[in-house]
Amino acid sequence: MGERDEQAGGLRTVARDAVRQRLADVAMDLFAEHGFETVTVEQIAERAGVSARTVHRYFPAKEDMVIGMLEANGGFVRDALLARPVDESVLLSLRAAYMALVGRGPHDEPRVRTAMRLLSSTPSLRARNVEKHLVWAELLTPIVAERLDGDDATLRARVLVEASLSAFQLSMITWADDPTERTRAELLDIAFRDLVR
Repeated sequence: MGERDEQAGGLRTVARDAVRQRLADVAMDLFAEHGFETVTVEQIAERAGVSARTVHRYFPAKEDMVIGMLEANGGFVRDALLARPVDESVLLSLRAAYMALVGRGPHDEPRVRTAMRLLSSTPSLRARNVEKHLVWAELLTPIVAERLDGDDATLRARVLVEASLSAFQLSMITWADDPTERTRAELLDIAFRDLVR
């Protein structure tokens, strides 16, 4: 493959990602206005100026428009955990990995807040979020298990990872509706406070 072909492939990927992001943004805005259950794929397509078929090409299910923006973060958290010192407390390392996620790059806070609200209030999204949670757990558990001494390291690692994922998830859901407008980082610290004592 020549340099020109590689550049064209890279541009196609950028264009595909931009369309995907545009569709997700339109969907999140509609979900915020009308609720997840009442918005149809056809309404999303119309607002975005594309066909329903195009929407389905990028998002096989409506739930993917919400979960998709969160699912890919598992690899980032895994890499952030791998970058932590191996002699650091596992829970401190996990908290630091989640902290790296909430602190990275610019975030579209209104849409992220909408996603968190939807995840906690929509049954089909709750189910998909459990699937995402399990994928993240599969990524993180082997890393944690390697850092534990003694018997039953895998079981103990699963417990630590699941507890940390619950703390992370609950802090983000709390942030979505927090009347005091605390940051995600502040709420994440609070969620981990008793775990890391």
